[in-house]
Parts: sequence; structure tokens; C-alpha cells
Amino acid sequence: MPRPSRRWRAGIAVGALAVLLAACGADGGGSGDEAGGRPYTIGLSNGFVGSEWRTQMVEGLQAAFAEYQKEGVVDELVVESADTDVNGQIQQIRNLINRDVDAIIVNPNSETALDAVFREAIQQGIKVLAIDQAVTSKDVTNVVIDQAEWARISAEWLAKQVGQGGSILVVNGIAGHPANEMRWGAAKAVFDKAGVKVLTVADGNWDQATGQQVMTNLLATYPDVDGVWTQDGMAEGVFRAVQAAGRLDKIKISGEARVGFMRLWNAGRADGFESIGVVNPPGGAVSALHMAVNVLDGRKFAAGSISGNTVHVPIPYTVDQATFDQQWGKVSGESDAYSLDGSLTREQAAEFFQ
Repeated sequence: MPRPSRRWRAGIAVGALAVLLAACGADGGGSGDEAGGRPYTIGLSNGFVGSEWRTQMVEGLQAAFAEYQKEGVVDELVVESADTDVNGQIQQIRNLINRDVDAIIVNPNSETALDAVFREAIQQGIKVLAIDQAVTSKDVTNVVIDQAEWARISAEWLAKQVGQGGSILVVNGIAGHPANEMRWGAAKAVFDKAGVKVLTVADGNWDQATGQQVMTNLLATYPDVDGVWTQDGMAEGVFRAVQAAGRLDKIKISGEARVGFMRLWNAGRADGFESIGVVNPPGGAVSALHMAVNVLDGRKFAAGSISGNTVHVPIPYTVDQATFDQQWGKVSGESDAYSLDGSLTREQAAEFFQ
């Protein structure tokens, strides 16, 4: 039997009505200070640490949490962050349940395989919000950018660059990962419609070094290619492989909104190099934190602000030839690993609620 939680003890104290409300997640989504819910304990489950993007995500969440902590809105952020598989992430979430958190922000390793443990959390009155990629569980509120739209923007750019009948290579992220599958499904639809030939698809695991090696191997097999579509976390590696092959003037590359790639992009502009970088914000975790506080305070989503169980937050912006100078001027002093970012403000998050 799990240890008595704050939700359980509160239910005993105020009687049957409070128990009924707790069963519906009242303390996890109750009326804030008036119900004695604040300060809230928040958990983070991050099942992949193999990219700088994830590090930036965690650090951004910690900084935003500290601001709420100063105001007494929250008390503790419990972070479960490790490179693990689905079973490992299930254990992460159970650890957070045992820590009696009020809400869990999860960057999921699977679209469907965590459903049972999400149900365990909900049954304990814990709110669960998924970030970065949506899950199918109706128990969870997805707070995400539209990953399909994210992919369409760069795919449409590349399709226009290579033209109908052009041939491209694809370097994807991690096969089977929800965001990867949603992105590639949308990009493939763009290429099919535009009459672009996809010669092959390989996985670079959202890692620059892997992406570079994969691209090097692909160029040896497919020397006559017009373009490469890749996802964030690998574009710098892809660029370096194409550069080493002396093909930058021949092969169009979709890029990423990260400083390392933008630095290469900036150096290549003198020779006519062009690319595109669509922002995939690590700050999505911050947006979810703002949403979680509103939910825990008992606020309901406004009509039209949520579709099913998914809240789509806007893609912050896109870096292209027209906007490069403006964005580069803001981030050129950051490390190469830095991802251009964005998140909802507290006020913007509040607008999603009644």
C-alpha cells in the first residue's frame, strides 16, 4: 500500500466531500491557497539526456521554478532525468508519485507505452502534463508545439529549393520516438506532394557526431543528391559532412535554430549558402510549468484553447535568410550548443484559461 499522501490526509480531514473531490484530482487541480494546495511540489520526468537541448530544457525549468518558489507558489522541484528506456521512465514517474508531487511534467519516450503509469498518477490526484511530444493518454494534458507543423516549414523550404524531381536524403532522429514519427510523417507528405524523390532515410539519433557520420556514409552511397532534410540536433553534423565532401554549393541543407549551426551558416553566407532553422523551444517545459500552476489553482481551460487533451503553443519563430541577421545578433555570444528558445509568459499562459 502506498504511503498516505497529502491528498489522502486532506480528504480524511474534511470528510466525504473532500474525498470525492480528491478522487477527481481536486487537490491536484483544486482551488489553490483556498484549498490549502499551495505550495505545490512539481516533478519532472526526462527520459533522454543525450542532447544539449534536454540540458537547456531542464535548466530553463529550474530557473522558472525558482521564481515561483520565491513567491511561495511552489516548494520543491523533483527532477528525474536520465538516459533510459520506457521501463526506466515508468520507474521515474513512479518515483515522482511516491514523492507525493502535485503535478508531473514529462518529456515522454513513447506516445502510448506510459499510459498505465499515467493512470496511476491520476488516481493519486496528480496532474500530468506532457511536453515536446504529445501522448495519446486522455489522462494527460499535452502542452506542445505542433511538431508536424514544425517539420512542414523546413520541408516546404527544401522542396522549393530542390524543385519537382529533385532528390534528397533524410537524416532523422530516433526511430519510433513520438516527435520523430510525427515530424517525418509531415515532412514526407510535403515531399510526396511536391514530387521530391527521397532516396533513403537514416537515423542520426539527434546527435551531431552521429549525424555527421551517417551523412558521410550516405554521401558515399548517394553522391548525386540535391538536398538533405534533417531535424534539430544533427544539422551541424550534416553540414560538416557535406562541407568535407566539397558539396556545399551543390546540396541544399535544412538547418536548425542552434548557435553551432548558425555559426557555420553565417560563415557560409559569403559563398551563397542558405538554410532555414525552425525553433523547437526547450522553453516548452517553462510553458508547461505556467500551465500546471493554473491547473493546480483550479482554473479551467477556455473554450477553443485546448483540442481534446492537447494545447498547442505557438512555434516562437523561424530563422531564414530574411531574419538571420536579427536573430544572430541576439545569440552569437552563446555556446554552440545553445538552442534558440521561447516560452509562454505567465500572462500568456493565463490567457488559455477561463
